Amino acid sequence: MIINQLSIFVENKPGAMCGMTKVLADNGVDMRALSLAETKDFGIVRIIVDDVYKATTILKDAGYVHSLTPVLGVEIPDTPGGLNKVLEVISNSGNNVEYMYAFLGGKGSDKAYMIFRVQDAAAAALALSGHGIKTLEQEELSKP
Repeated sequence: MIINQLSIFVENKPGAMCGMTKVLADNGVDMRALSLAETKDFGIVRIIVDDVYKATTILKDAGYVHSLTPVLGVEIPDTPGGLNKVLEVISNSGNNVEYMYAFLGGKGSDKAYMIFRVQDAAAAALALSGHGIKTLEQEELSKP
């Protein structure tokens, strides 16, 4: 129900993102989702990867400052109001959405997902499952 997001500090200069993604690519880490929040001087890259341990080790060895954050990966129903239903359940569980971003289910999948950062991910996940809304497990993001 809870997945780990990597938040990576990257300077806001030409080639910085390329350098970070190259380190991951050269070591076989597959990014499943990505969000970038930036300012004039730096950015925070939020990524979901297939192998969290490998990615954190590689990033540390390459000198990248990063942290792990528990987030929810939620399957969004492909219907009008699908996202609204998920947000209502999260809100009714007493959680505020701090940020969110979307990603697709991967090769051959027609599923869409959202990553949610909330105060109490376990409570939000429990509330979502009680309403029949699927949340992702970390293992589902790993390569088969």
